[in-house]
Amino acid sequence: MEWKVRAIRGATTVEENTVEAIKEATTELLDAIESHNRLDPEEVVCVIFTATEDISAIFPAAIARQRPYWENVPLLDVQQMHVEGSLSKCIRVILQVNTTKSQKEMRHVYLRGAENLRPDLNHNSLKISL
Repeated sequence: MEWKVRAIRGATTVEENTVEAIKEATTELLDAIESHNRLDPEEVVCVIFTATEDISAIFPAAIARQRPYWENVPLLDVQQMHVEGSLSKCIRVILQVNTTKSQKEMRHVYLRGAENLRPDLNHNSLKISL
């Protein structure tokens, strides 16, 4: 199979708007996405984070930049559009990756209060055999 650019989605929530809480949630989310998809950072094309307006203590991309081998991954933070009644304190992410896998093989991860955003896509409960 030839290499293609595919997308992987994920989301999580934080309890409070602090550097520590955002770092913990972002790290947990990216760890799960990397693990479930067996990602090599060299295959990551770019990563876009969105955060709801109530998250402002630190950029999630600043946390991602500290990951091993992520120093050259293009990262971007944007504010999530506010919709009345939507999930608060939420960090969403989309990673574009080069892969030989099909789009349906991409494992999307939704954690904490974001678990129900896309139950049809959430692969967090999958067991990984190494």
